[in-house]
Amino acid sequence: MSTVDGLNQKYLQGYLAWLLNEKRYSKLTAESYARDLGHLFKLSAGSSLCDLKVQHIRRYIAQLHSSGLGGRSLARLLSAWRGFFNYLLRDHGFTDNPCVGLRAPKSAKALPQVLSPDQAIRMVDLPCDSPDAIRDKAMFELFYSSGLRLAELVSLEPGQLELTAGEVRVTGKGNKTRIVPLGSFAIQALQTWLAVRPQLANSGETALFVGARGARISPRVVQLRMKQWGIKQGITSNVHPHVLRHSFATHVLQSSGDLRAVQEMLRHASISTTQVYTHL
Repeated sequence: MSTVDGLNQKYLQGYLAWLLNEKRYSKLTAESYARDLGHLFKLSAGSSLCDLKVQHIRRYIAQLHSSGLGGRSLARLLSAWRGFFNYLLRDHGFTDNPCVGLRAPKSAKALPQVLSPDQAIRMVDLPCDSPDAIRDKAMFELFYSSGLRLAELVSLEPGQLELTAGEVRVTGKGNKTRIVPLGSFAIQALQTWLAVRPQLANSGETALFVGARGARISPRVVQLRMKQWGIKQGITSNVHPHVLRHSFATHVLQSSGDLRAVQEMLRHASISTTQVYTHL
């Protein structure tokens, strides 16, 4: 590794430590930033970061675009690079942020995949004939009832549930907490799961949902279980946790017409993110 590349890696490690310790980002988010910055280091290999100018960044974005990266991915990369250079400006004496003012090329908006109401009902109408199936039904009902993200669901603990009030306290992106309402079917499924949870959970395990080994269930296991149940329930489209989140948002919007309420429940920072559901 050259001296320049070694220094760039030192900057990267310092930035990731700052994201974790100062910004309180999750390890998963920091890893995403590292992947995005990996593109920058690869494209600028052998060059000092302080020598990069706007024309270099513009060329890198053009290269990535021509290799097939879409507008949304490029916008995320630019945002990560811009934040990284802001850190270098503040903490390492850099004098220029070459990403300021640059925008990623736009790509056509892809509509999110959603289930029909009938398909959504089939996904949560599971036979409660084993602790595993009872757990899966509770997870799927929670996804569809409250529009949770996968990371939010697997991080839940029983103390975050307020079943009498019909609410769940969720910690989402940016370590922000929100209160999300629970539907009656989700409440019933959670009560049934809590009654059998001790049969699967290890002693002292704090996670609401646990896997076969009694520890906190992993996101990958949730994805696999949902895919398996989708096939069993006769749903031909690819079923994954975000599909239930999209379906929740679409069906709530169809029944209520309240875009702001859907935005609040999904915790979208911008109403424009929620507006995609109006096009379905």
